[in-house]
Amino acid sequence: MTIQRASFYVLLLIITSAFVWLLIPYYTAVLWAVILAILFFPVHKRLERWLGGRPTGAALLTLLLCICLVILPALGILASLIQEGTSLYQRISSNEIDLNAHLLRLQAVLPEFVSNWLTSLKLDGFAELWARLSSGLMEAGQSIAGGLLSFGQNTLQFFISMGLMLYLLFFLFRDGASLGKTLRHSIPLSDDYTRQFVEKFAAVVRATVRGNVIIAIIQGIIGGVTFWALGIEAALLWGVVMTFLSMLPAIGAAIVWVPAAIWLFLVGAWVKGIIMVVVGAFIIGLIDNILRPPLVGQGARLPDYVVLISTVGGISLFGLSGFVIGPLIAALFISAWSLFIKQQDQRAEVQDHPMDPGKKGGNKFSQ
Repeated sequence: MTIQRASFYVLLLIITSAFVWLLIPYYTAVLWAVILAILFFPVHKRLERWLGGRPTGAALLTLLLCICLVILPALGILASLIQEGTSLYQRISSNEIDLNAHLLRLQAVLPEFVSNWLTSLKLDGFAELWARLSSGLMEAGQSIAGGLLSFGQNTLQFFISMGLMLYLLFFLFRDGASLGKTLRHSIPLSDDYTRQFVEKFAAVVRATVRGNVIIAIIQGIIGGVTFWALGIEAALLWGVVMTFLSMLPAIGAAIVWVPAAIWLFLVGAWVKGIIMVVVGAFIIGLIDNILRPPLVGQGARLPDYVVLISTVGGISLFGLSGFVIGPLIAALFISAWSLFIKQQDQRAEVQDHPMDPGKKGGNKFSQ
């Protein structure tokens, strides 16, 4: 490698790093623009054919479709969630919802060994337990209030990111094919490896978003409607919580509806408790097994333990966008190592079975 070429590569790396650094404040907008472009690109191609090969008009229609089907419903749910969370916090703070009365009612129906267990934990019955719960609830309430205040202060930043995402999404629809071709040619890998990486990237995005998110939303809606029908407070809030937890294998929405069913049984609401168990076990629990094969497919699926670890790690590092970023990084990691192992196996096969001297050409690794 010449000094000029090495210097050019160093300069290219520096400029690329600087460009990525500029995008970091709005990486979420860029990420979701790419995700939505991948998900809706087949729709865009159909609209483009329907319009007689007009990419600009098709891009505008596809963008409008994204806004109507994804952006506006998400904003409506977010607004309702903030309103319900604030209302719940205010009702608890004003003692309109008397949690102490609920705990005392629960204490009356619990067996004696539970009180003995609390005593063994150095808790003076439900009085001290309630004091600790009250302290935790106050801290949680202050965090919620602080988060809502922060959201209000960052509303301008939120709408700037939303505008950038929609603006970028339009150009990804209109120029996506040419951009993808340019990207594939610029990656310093063979065409076969580049194709496999691009296909894996698109497959994981579709599987994670179109499959997992749709399934989680359906489970959250059913859980939230069930909570509302049974008269449980903050049904929308619990439905959203179940939606996010449903994306985690081995945990799922059961971490919400099972305690709710136990609570209903303990307070004597046997019919409501049975309804909660039936809906949770036979509707929410079975939806995953019914819808996952056609929506996600087997080719793009990751092992459940990889999905769990990568999703939790992604959320801890990147926030809510981590439920896509985490599994995506894990999938690309597995794909890269699979290609490396395949390459090593092919090299070993070539060494074990060298080509006959009379045959022309060589293997692709020697080129």
